[in-house]
Amino acid sequence: MPHPELDSTSLAYSGTIPPHSQMAARSRRFGWWYYTETYLRGMRAYALPILFYAVGQPLLYLIAMGVGLAALVSGGVGSVDGVDYLTFVAPALLVSTVVMSVSGEMTYPVMSGFKWNRLYYGPAASPVSPGQIAVGHFTAVCLRFLIQSFIFWVVMVAFGAAPQVLMSLLLVPLGVLAAMAFGAPLQAYAATVKDEGFQFTFVQRFIVMPMFLFAGTFFPLSVMPIYLQWIGWISPVWHGTQLARVASYGAPVEPWLIAVHLLFLIVCVVGGLTVAVRVYRGRLTA
Repeated sequence: MPHPELDSTSLAYSGTIPPHSQMAARSRRFGWWYYTETYLRGMRAYALPILFYAVGQPLLYLIAMGVGLAALVSGGVGSVDGVDYLTFVAPALLVSTVVMSVSGEMTYPVMSGFKWNRLYYGPAASPVSPGQIAVGHFTAVCLRFLIQSFIFWVVMVAFGAAPQVLMSLLLVPLGVLAAMAFGAPLQAYAATVKDEGFQFTFVQRFIVMPMFLFAGTFFPLSVMPIYLQWIGWISPVWHGTQLARVASYGAPVEPWLIAVHLLFLIVCVVGGLTVAVRVYRGRLTA
């Protein structure tokens, strides 16, 4: 429960406000969360489409994979990675879906905060720092996709595509981690774009789609020509997918390689968010 002195509704009815110094101190300390809450409240305007998307996409994907493509693969090559094709592809679809979806929240909404709606400038004029605004936007998006990942996992379990049911719950944070690893650098880049053009279309066509198609989502990366495997090696989708398959059905991945996958994703998150904070600070204090 919020403290009565800090609850805006209670303040409105009481006619009293805390000292300005106290309010400013709390904003400097918790400004990132205040902006997170603001952004999440804004998402309520399109909450129903988000829910339909979160439920409908895994249903359509898994029906297509389980009833359509999986039957063809099973009738041809049989199992993949020692499991049926639906079990193989489902955790990869969770990861790739969340990673692709995060691109929508880290491109035009970021530009809108600086250029169109200019929603960043109001908080920046308060004790909330530009870095907290960047972190708040990032946190709100991560919380949204935490829910989306959980819904996808529930659908996977319903389809019997997660043999290690309890262990496969790790797919939820792993999917979000992969999305963060792509979303943080993308947020940093989007914050540098000052005029709309083809930049974000380029990102979708030449970065997002190749990650979806060539990062081991639908087949093991090792079966691809060596000159294309590098797409997976530098892709958060592949690293997240490998970890997700370990959690979902116990894919045979060496422990040292699991550490490499985790390290790659964490470095992308920390590095991308660090650059994003610097770019936000530069633009909002100029």
